[in-house]
Amino acid sequence: MANLKELNKRKELLSGGHRMCAGCASPIIIRQMGLAQEIPLVVGSATGCLEVSTTPNPFTAWNSSFVHCAFENSAATVSGAEAAYRSLKRRGKVKEEMRFVALGGDGGTYDIGLQSLSGMLERGPRILYLCYNNEAYMNTGVQRSGATPMGTQTTTAPVGKESIGKKQFPKDLTGIAVAHKIPFVAQASPSHWNDLITKSQKALSVDGPAFMNVISPCPLGWGYSSEKTIEIARLAVDTCFWPLFEVENGTTWKLSYKPAVKKPITDYLKAQVRFRHLLRPENTAVVETIQKRVDDDWAALKKRCGVTEE
Repeated sequence: MANLKELNKRKELLSGGHRMCAGCASPIIIRQMGLAQEIPLVVGSATGCLEVSTTPNPFTAWNSSFVHCAFENSAATVSGAEAAYRSLKRRGKVKEEMRFVALGGDGGTYDIGLQSLSGMLERGPRILYLCYNNEAYMNTGVQRSGATPMGTQTTTAPVGKESIGKKQFPKDLTGIAVAHKIPFVAQASPSHWNDLITKSQKALSVDGPAFMNVISPCPLGWGYSSEKTIEIARLAVDTCFWPLFEVENGTTWKLSYKPAVKKPITDYLKAQVRFRHLLRPENTAVVETIQKRVDDDWAALKKRCGVTEE
């Protein structure tokens, strides 16, 4: 596990003054990931909230090498940088140890960048791909994405007499990454900082690709007061809407956290404006459907991880 005293001595990957929204979880996630080790990082980020707010020309908030990637190709761009590094190191032109990180939001990972991500995982470079998952296209106006939960109100999945918001469940991108049988895959949350940092340490230490899917609450798109970001992230974990686990080589599953008391999904839904319509009596069946999916997925995950009920 990460040692807090040692972490306090390390240089921050992201500086203050980065222009992200107050309460945004993304810079919290990046700072936690950046504390995972002292080896210099080379970071590439897809266009999105994080990139546009941390690198407005001619400024940067990054205390590392940084490359702005197109929306769809963060994984491919960083793959090229990592390949160039290995070539230069073989020829003795670079001696310093470096690690490579590709970043993307859910839009640039679940949807537009999925083919790029899959290609990177299949080729096998030593790269950590981290998805800061705020569950919609927040940078361009809160449109629904492949990560948006069922029942969410977005600008492209509005709520009305004929609509409950998004009608589909989100795709299981973490499972898709696991299917590539890469060295390390994990889900994490900024509410559990030690778990996130420890998983980042593992991800950056493996000799091959790693993927981390990290829930990233968004005050603007989700509809809650900015000071409640960590509280919302913790609710996602304690309701088992966003369970914390890791998988090695596509076969070895490990549950990272089991709530002492599993909270009902309504605790999570009622804390966010994007779900408030689901609490109306006419949408009771929708909430029951969401709860059943959470329960079924949680039971399946525990089985994979070999966790038995006490």
